[in-house]
Amino acid sequence: MNSSIAPSALPGYEPGIETRGIERVPPHQRAHVRIFDNFTMWLSANLVISTVALGALAIPVFGLGFWDSVAVIVGFNILGVLPVAFFSTLGPKLGLRQMTISRFSFGWNGAKVMALFNVAACIGWSAVNVIVGAQIVTAISGGAVPTWAGILIIAALTTTVSIYGYRYVHRYERYAWMPMAIIFLIVLATAGGQMQAIPTPAWTMAHVASLVSFGGAIFGFATGWSSYAADYNVNQPENTAPSRVFWLTFLGVFIPCVLLEIFGMSLTTVAAYGKASANGGGALLAAVLQPLGGTGQLLLLLLALSVIANNIPNDYSLGLSMQVLGKGFQKINRAVWTLIGAVVYIAIAIPSAAHFNATLENFLLLVAYWLGPWAIILILEHAVFRRGRYNVDDWNTRAKLPSGWAAVIAMALGLLGVYLGAAQTMFVGPVAGLFNPPYGMDIGFELGVVVAAIAYLILRPVELRGTAG
Repeated sequence: MNSSIAPSALPGYEPGIETRGIERVPPHQRAHVRIFDNFTMWLSANLVISTVALGALAIPVFGLGFWDSVAVIVGFNILGVLPVAFFSTLGPKLGLRQMTISRFSFGWNGAKVMALFNVAACIGWSAVNVIVGAQIVTAISGGAVPTWAGILIIAALTTTVSIYGYRYVHRYERYAWMPMAIIFLIVLATAGGQMQAIPTPAWTMAHVASLVSFGGAIFGFATGWSSYAADYNVNQPENTAPSRVFWLTFLGVFIPCVLLEIFGMSLTTVAAYGKASANGGGALLAAVLQPLGGTGQLLLLLLALSVIANNIPNDYSLGLSMQVLGKGFQKINRAVWTLIGAVVYIAIAIPSAAHFNATLENFLLLVAYWLGPWAIILILEHAVFRRGRYNVDDWNTRAKLPSGWAAVIAMALGLLGVYLGAAQTMFVGPVAGLFNPPYGMDIGFELGVVVAAIAYLILRPVELRGTAG
């Protein structure tokens, strides 16, 4: 860092609303030296009710047992977190935001398409989270605070932090995990003695299909952060050790996801909570805390507000993704796009709240679908074709970027693989239908990744021979 410049004078570290958007952060302007923030950022974002709600799907929805659920949760979280941890290392290395890095694979126009995908994911996750939190607030108040009002309250608190930007996002996430960890320990102490190990069902094709499909949901939740990963350490010094960034990020996502998903699954094994588990993670935790009376209600309210920590990255990165759509969009301050995104997801969440529980599983799986092919294309570009070398000054010059046709075609073929392997309530792909008919086995993200990888390895060399990008 240039010692002649005070940190408070640097873009992203100035008092008030952050002025920097997707512009590259030059090495001499990087004032974020707390490397441990790579851990607390993601620890807070995942130590929330939504993570418990995901784990609670294993037994009542997918029909799994205890130990097979644990194996899926651990294994698919490892797969899902790896891209997040890898992409996080590119923040200090390049000084560029995550969706801007897509330009080095997808080109100027292809990156716009990926940015729109990410905007849709940000809005979708934000809507899911505010509904989870608002439903709990409504339950605690006995209906005095309607769900729509709870949605507005949580969205307003989230948007306030997101609008102020990078510095304030880290300040919030640095400490938000602490009260949540204490509350979850209290919940564990209250219900722990009642949990039991549900036997693993017989190893039929139906059981294997359920394992893989649940794994897709786990993968989607974890890897959902990969399209934001580099956004939260671009202000860290260029010489920050990549290995430290990788492992702090990996553990920051992996630890809370594994612990809370296993916890959520374990709570559904308690007979007294059986009815509550059918109504989602919020209702499940409410049933556990009910014996604590007023104290339990207060703890539940704090748990409801935990979704703010999960939604802040969605809202902040949404504004950055909008700027990737072109220089006209880039001229509009990121904070404005964040505010507009909040209005949009509120408008979606309020009418969707009534039938939310029926859509959670499908949404979690859909998130994994596009991120798998997208992530493998960026990883191959970095490891195989660029070997870690980028001309970072080209990030905003269309003529110096790849045309992107190889990545776009590989992505399209990857999504075709997703179509063939998807198994959803409303649709079962031709390949998925070959396993466990008529319900199918969801291998959409696996096929998507494999097909996109093969296509890109074939097409990118052809693109390179015809262009300079």
